[in-house]
Amino acid sequence: MIGRWNGVRMPGDWGTGSAPFVRSAEIITEPLADVIDSDEFTPRLLHLISNALVWRESRLLRRSFNLGTNDWRVLSALSIRPGATSMQISEFVAMNKAVVSKSVNTLIARGLIVPADGARGSRHLYLTRAGADMHDQMKPISLQGQEIVLSGLTSDEVTQLNELLRRLLQRTPRLSNAPDASRDE
Repeated sequence: MIGRWNGVRMPGDWGTGSAPFVRSAEIITEPLADVIDSDEFTPRLLHLISNALVWRESRLLRRSFNLGTNDWRVLSALSIRPGATSMQISEFVAMNKAVVSKSVNTLIARGLIVPADGARGSRHLYLTRAGADMHDQMKPISLQGQEIVLSGLTSDEVTQLNELLRRLLQRTPRLSNAPDASRDE
C-alpha cells in the first residue's frame, strides 16, 4: 500500500498511528540523536538572514526596475570600482562568474553599463549615466533591508557586529582551501 506521511509518498501499512508502518529499515522516521543545534549553528543563522535580505530585495527590485539582486550587485560594484572586469566583479561580490556574466549582458543590453577593451583582451566595464541613475534609484531598497535587519541594535552593537563579520570574512579563504572531503573516501 502506498500512503503519505508528512506530504511524502511512502510504502507501508497504515494503521491508526500518526506514522506509517514502513517495511524498509532504510527509512529513518525519528530525529537523529547527534545533530547540529540549528538555533546555535552560526552558518545557518547567517544563511537565513542573507536569504531573507536577498528575497526581499530581489522581489522589490524586479517589481520596480525589472532587474534583480545580481544586477544590483554588479551596478553597485561598478559604482565603487569603475573599470572593473567581470572577473574582478565576481571576486569583489563573491558571485559565480557565469552569474556575473549574465548580469553584465543584461545591463549592457539595457544601456546601463558599457564595456571598453583593455590590455590582453580584457573587457573593462563602466556605468553609463543611465546606469548611475539606476544605481541611485535601486540603492534605497538595499539600504532599507539593512535598516530592517539592524533595527533594535544600538550603534555600538552595529559597529561590533560589523567588526565581527569583517573578522569572520578574513577567515573565509580558509574555507576554499579546506581539504576535499570526497578525497578521503
